[in-house]
Amino acid sequence: MEEQKIKFMIRIFSTDLDGSKPINTALRKVKGISFAMSNAICHISGVDREKKAGLLTDEEVKKIELVLKEVDKFPVWMLNRRKDYDDGKDVHLVGVDLKLRNEFDIKRLRKIKSYRGSRHANKQPSRGQRTKAHFRSNKKTLGVKRKK
Repeated sequence: MEEQKIKFMIRIFSTDLDGSKPINTALRKVKGISFAMSNAICHISGVDREKKAGLLTDEEVKKIELVLKEVDKFPVWMLNRRKDYDDGKDVHLVGVDLKLRNEFDIKRLRKIKSYRGSRHANKQPSRGQRTKAHFRSNKKTLGVKRKK
């Protein structure tokens, strides 16, 4: 059996992955793919999850990328964008798409002047945390005036 040459970098979902790591570990470097999602992608695409990412063939890489487009193969609870605000569909976003959609959501909240939007605008926590002891870096501090 001839030895395959390992690629040190592999590009999946427009992200450079380390070729020396197993594919299920390397996939977790992509923004939006967790431990469970990477295992599910490997299972559905039929790729051995312990196989090094640098040893994947081009067909296997294409399989991995196509699996994430077919959202109906995953359980709904595993997706990161359920009941989308715009079209109401269940999707899973990765990489730059996830970042952009998150930014648009925050802009929409600010525009409609919701409570969460105002908290984002003021760089305050929007999920009910207390602010007395934490979130100090967001406050503008004033110096102490000295008596003359």
